[in-house]
Amino acid sequence: MAVPHPQTREFQAFRTNIEYARKMVLAGQSLAAFQSPVFDIGDFYRAAWVQAVSAIDHWFHEELYRRVADLAAADSPGMPYQLTKFELPLEKVEEVRRGTTTLADAVSEHVKAKWANASLQNPRKISEALKLVTEENIWSKAAVQLNEWNHGRTGMTDQTLKKQYISITDRRNKIAHDADLLDGDLKRRRPISDADVTDAIDWIERIALAIAKVLG
Repeated sequence: MAVPHPQTREFQAFRTNIEYARKMVLAGQSLAAFQSPVFDIGDFYRAAWVQAVSAIDHWFHEELYRRVADLAAADSPGMPYQLTKFELPLEKVEEVRRGTTTLADAVSEHVKAKWANASLQNPRKISEALKLVTEENIWSKAAVQLNEWNHGRTGMTDQTLKKQYISITDRRNKIAHDADLLDGDLKRRRPISDADVTDAIDWIERIALAIAKVLG
């Protein structure tokens, strides 16, 4: 799927982070023939999986901050409803009143404070965050975009796309929080291959591209 990438600083950072994940897969493939008892090749693939999910999580945050800052600075009547209703603490209101900060900066800083530590690895949470910068149903429109790029060979819907994303982030959480151990087992881990993680990385990149297209 040869699709032009956004040239924003935020998306370029995403591509760099995805490339790190792909390099981890290549490292695992290069060492697979040695069958060393010292390390598990699967750990390279698990690290790549975690890195790829972190890449899109980071991109969602940075894209949110940039777009909120642009919209708040423009003070356009076409501003998304959720952004017009975004509440500022009195401390920030006072700073604006005294002229020590602009309204745009106050809004941007408070959005960062609210979302900085929030994990954007769940479709519902992602939708909630991005409603500050768009009125579009991002998952529905992203599914349509993917189908278009695939020339109608796929019938992706918002629900199937969310399910695909959740399956990837769920595996990431099993790796990060449960050492990827099989349920009820303290020694054996879930199998993982270079093909598994490459497919996950490809999906993450497709989803980011589609949502970037929806955002415009």
